[in-house]
Amino acid sequence: MATKTKPSLPKTSRGAALWAERSRIVSSGTAAYTDLVLERGLGAKVWDVDGKEYIDFAGGIGALNVGHCHPKVVAALREQAGKLLHTSFHVAAYENYLGVCRELIAVAPIPGEKKAILFNSGSEAIENAVKFARGFTKRRTVIAFDNAFHGRTLLCLALDGKHKPLRQGLGAMPPDVHHARYPYSYRPPMGVSPADLTAHCLESLENLFRVSAAAEDVAAIIVEPVQGEGGFIVPTAGFLKGLRSLCDKHGIVLIIDEVQTGFARTGKLFAIEHDGIAPDLLVTAKSLCGGMPLSGVVGRKDIMDSVATGAIGGTYGGNPMACAAALAVFDIVKNDGLVEKGKTVGETVKKRFDAFAAKYPFVGESRGLGAMRAIELVTDKKSKTPLPAAKVKAILHDCQDRGLIAIKAGVHDNVIRTLMPLVIKDDELERGLSALEGALDSVKL
Repeated sequence: MATKTKPSLPKTSRGAALWAERSRIVSSGTAAYTDLVLERGLGAKVWDVDGKEYIDFAGGIGALNVGHCHPKVVAALREQAGKLLHTSFHVAAYENYLGVCRELIAVAPIPGEKKAILFNSGSEAIENAVKFARGFTKRRTVIAFDNAFHGRTLLCLALDGKHKPLRQGLGAMPPDVHHARYPYSYRPPMGVSPADLTAHCLESLENLFRVSAAAEDVAAIIVEPVQGEGGFIVPTAGFLKGLRSLCDKHGIVLIIDEVQTGFARTGKLFAIEHDGIAPDLLVTAKSLCGGMPLSGVVGRKDIMDSVATGAIGGTYGGNPMACAAALAVFDIVKNDGLVEKGKTVGETVKKRFDAFAAKYPFVGESRGLGAMRAIELVTDKKSKTPLPAAKVKAILHDCQDRGLIAIKAGVHDNVIRTLMPLVIKDDELERGLSALEGALDSVKL
């Protein structure tokens, strides 16, 4: 999670003045990774209100796989703006809502008959996926994982695998939510080797069924195929297949959260495709629509039709403008080779991050899948003590000074992650990686 930052811009700049206004008039409850005030963006670059250019390794926190202001997205929005801005899908249907659902049904790695529905945000889609699972199974309990992040609405906070600051001071959480261990191979439980971690975590989940939440009471298991805010943690081999088997055994709905991993980020359209298993429900958002607010749930028809008519929906869900952008994104992904770009960008970043891990005593691990890559920072490689948040923040500020926007993640806030637009040019990627390397070169422990 981001923490409040101290502006590093010149006090006389327009950006500094606007940032000071932000501090005065915007709730301090909203986090800030940088102290920038941006004016425009194109592809993988943005410019602040003072005209300085930055390479963007944040990508709107994973919402801009097709880049800032992709011409096809902009054209689709301009065309749609002259036709229909809003009606609410509850009042009257419109063709581009149906088009997005049609596309999601076509690409979702779920066999058999499928249906889809659209919402505004990842959190909203997660909440409704849980409702579908509960409606279908007639059960209440949901199991999530430590280090997980599923959003900031109240139910999502209960699902999140991090207490501070997400749930801190916000009172009682919704009941019937339990957390199991996610296989974090860099930080396994004491006495458990990485090779045994899959079996350990699956057995821990079976034990949870015995002592905390009977399997026959569990409606859903919700999991990220790569943990995002948790630190870009890739599960150990066989873990997700093991979850699929447990869900089949006990009649539990498997919800795969692809909000951050989806739309070519990992070198597949959806990250779950790397494991070759089928979810029952798949949740998507972020890069679904090139920066517009849109999310969706796609899943088995019997589950999607299991709740009462009127139990699911919302005034703005599947807004015509957002749907127009999403249809443009589907076109870009298909025709501009974005899945392949996820692979090639990832290969470049992996090579550099692996070199960072070999070069710096404070880079404990280089990890990730496709272009969803990260480095975990520690005080030393033997103890693996997380690098203090203040030092990580200083590295990110140094990146900013060098013309790179980079953001952190991890339960200890000690992971630097990459979510650059996949349309990034080779020279832009090199500039960004070199800026990060320069910031790491300046670290003094």
